[in-house]
Amino acid sequence: MQLLKILTPLVAGALLTAVSPFALAQNRGDDAVVDMQKAFRKGDKAALAALLPAARGHALEPWAAYWELKARLNEASPGEVSAFLQRYAGTYQEDRLRNDWLLLLGQRRDWAQFADLHPQYRMSDDREVRCYALTVDQIKGTAPAGADEEVLRNWYALREVDDGCTHAAAQMYASKRIKAADVWRKARLAAEANRSRVVQNAVEIVAPEALPLLRDVLGSPAKFLASRATAGGKVRQELIGLALIKMAMSDLATTAQLLDAKWGVQLSAEERNWVWGVIGKQSAIALSGDALGYFANVTKDSDLTDDMLGWKVRAALRAGQWKVAGRAIDAMSPEARKDSTWTYWKARSLLANRPGDEDRAEIRQLLERIAGHSGFYEQLALEELGQRVGLPAAPAPLTPEEKAAARANPGLARGLYAIQLGLRSEGVREWNYTTNLHTPGGMPDRELLAAADLACQREVWDRCINTSERTKGFADVSQRFPMPFRNAVVARAQAIGLDPAYVYGLIRQESRFIMDARSGVGASGLMQVMPATARWTARKIGLTTFTPDQINDRDTNITIGTAYLKLALDDFDGSMPLAAAAYNAGPGRPRVWRNGPVLDAAIWAENVPFSETRDYVKKVLSNTTTYAAILTGQPQSLKARLGTVGPRDASVPEPNKDLP
Repeated sequence: MQLLKILTPLVAGALLTAVSPFALAQNRGDDAVVDMQKAFRKGDKAALAALLPAARGHALEPWAAYWELKARLNEASPGEVSAFLQRYAGTYQEDRLRNDWLLLLGQRRDWAQFADLHPQYRMSDDREVRCYALTVDQIKGTAPAGADEEVLRNWYALREVDDGCTHAAAQMYASKRIKAADVWRKARLAAEANRSRVVQNAVEIVAPEALPLLRDVLGSPAKFLASRATAGGKVRQELIGLALIKMAMSDLATTAQLLDAKWGVQLSAEERNWVWGVIGKQSAIALSGDALGYFANVTKDSDLTDDMLGWKVRAALRAGQWKVAGRAIDAMSPEARKDSTWTYWKARSLLANRPGDEDRAEIRQLLERIAGHSGFYEQLALEELGQRVGLPAAPAPLTPEEKAAARANPGLARGLYAIQLGLRSEGVREWNYTTNLHTPGGMPDRELLAAADLACQREVWDRCINTSERTKGFADVSQRFPMPFRNAVVARAQAIGLDPAYVYGLIRQESRFIMDARSGVGASGLMQVMPATARWTARKIGLTTFTPDQINDRDTNITIGTAYLKLALDDFDGSMPLAAAAYNAGPGRPRVWRNGPVLDAAIWAENVPFSETRDYVKKVLSNTTTYAAILTGQPQSLKARLGTVGPRDASVPEPNKDLP
């Protein structure tokens, strides 16, 4: 066994150093490992057991053994689990199985075994496991100060059905460590997220007698409300609130009318404020001019969640109501106010209101807190301070010893081997565990730099970028913003009048330069082109020889992806934010989203209704600014690239009405 633990990383390291990805596939045991992954995903226990002997001694043996045992963990004995943990001590798979086993022990309420095993748990990133651990502490009478708040934070953060935090909350409610209002808050959050089962679990804790009525609330909130004349008691009030929340998801106007005309007076001020907050949020997401009017019915902003307040800020920015935006940010939790988004907009709200000397000092303090060369609001803050976006100083070069240590790291070697073998999901998890979770706080900066360098050298660009982004004391731009296929990308972009920095900014966000990347909706390749979009674009540019199987070819993908981006850019009057939104969400949505007042594009981007697209637009534009600084060698302006966004000039014909 000791020999195996030594040999495995050495084998992996040697292969990764000297052997091509094609040759890797010929290595003894590779086929067995790949087949085991497929069997695991199908839940085929018999195939896993039959294939495991062929994977013994392989560099990825820990994965093979993990899949085999995980598939039958419900039936496994504690002895089998213990033997696995000993055999693969120090690996990702050891701690992954420990995590899985701890969850199972928690579900079985086997607190003694849980307590024995939990101190060895290294990842410490599973909220449900943490809630079970706090339950054990509660049983033992050793619960730390603030355990109730920690349980609630974890419980609120879990959107799906869980046992660990729900059980911990139930126990703490029974012992009066948390209040009924805390449990009802979970029910409201779940109702807003359309998670009916989660709502039921919360109500079962605080008011099990209300479960029959709750089915009516969740099944037909409008019918439930119509059948009642009064709220009648705290539980009924909360059920009325849940029904109004459910209604607000689909019928804002009717919900607002019912709350204003009938139910508002029967709810507590806090309940009423929450429902108005939901209505205001949904209205803001719809980019409605009514949003601030709905939010104006809230008598106490601190009754709202950070999410609701975020949408109040967005609605206020869209309406030019800077004081309202600033007050809403002030009402957020301390953690939310630290976020660069709200730090930046707080500074802007103060700037917009004729600041005095004291305000100017606060503005500078806020902007200096977040200003930096990478990140959307970090770059905007830098520009507000009178600087342009340049490149940070490069860190000291890695020493041969630092590079050798990264190459010798067994977790990194296994991660790269798995990725090269086509087991990308497993390889990424192993890599991330090794860099982020294996030791408390993750690797120090120089080790992260060396790990990123190793990934760069192997052209595993997503791990190169993501690992390098974790360094805190310095930033290596060459790692964080690599430019693979530079000649091909720059030549193609320039040939069609497209900024190469914009193309690189988009590719970095789309695929992290993974050649065979494929999204859940079928987008493929470097530029994540959808099949139908590829066919349309190929016809548009006269690429008559295009066939769907060519979409993962590097040059073809770049040709079609850049062509579509240029067509989208032309369709949106040269607006990079709008074209980026179209690339991510389709052109129809940003055509609607641009209607309304002419806005600073930063305000427009922050108001994009889809969280994925909102994040995408900001990152693409930030990436673009950095890539432009690299390509030109000159400081750049993100603000200049953003410009303004407003309705299309109706007198100008649409160049590509059929843009898919």
